[in-house]
Amino acid sequence: LRLVAILKAILEGEKAAVLKRDRHLPLSFHRRQEELKFSLGLQRLQHRVREIQALRDGPAASPQLNVPDLQLKAETQLPESELPTLILEAVKELEVAKQQVLKRIQIWKRQQQLAGNGALFEENLAPLQKRCESLVEVYFQLHQQVMVASAELGAELLPRLLERFNEVLSSLVKR
Repeated sequence: LRLVAILKAILEGEKAAVLKRDRHLPLSFHRRQEELKFSLGLQRLQHRVREIQALRDGPAASPQLNVPDLQLKAETQLPESELPTLILEAVKELEVAKQQVLKRIQIWKRQQQLAGNGALFEENLAPLQKRCESLVEVYFQLHQQVMVASAELGAELLPRLLERFNEVLSSLVKR
């Protein structure tokens, strides 16, 4: 993890130097960077959902694992008291991913408006649709895990989480 942190710091420094030197990078560079950031966030969110599911299922739910795998899973598994914290982090990441999708939708709408004035406009909605579908798929997986863990989350946390889930889905549908 330290190696990854060091490499990340070096790459961020190089990115800052490039941006300082070339303030106006091509639009395709920014679009690709945005796509990679969303993809990474979505993968991290999917990993969180799998962690939550693994924490809920425990090693007994995986009979196909052999003994060394069970020992490894038991060593890396989080204690059950961390389930609410893990779910809250996952919901926070879901909201960040939602913001990225909504930002991209807003950019697409603005480009469509400018196209009325003669600006170039890429009408392909497939990447935006794929983002929305991927996010909604993860949304339903996470929502399912929260509903399964509702007894462990308590009477205070569950309504707040469900309200946040409803806000995420309604904002995606409305926009």
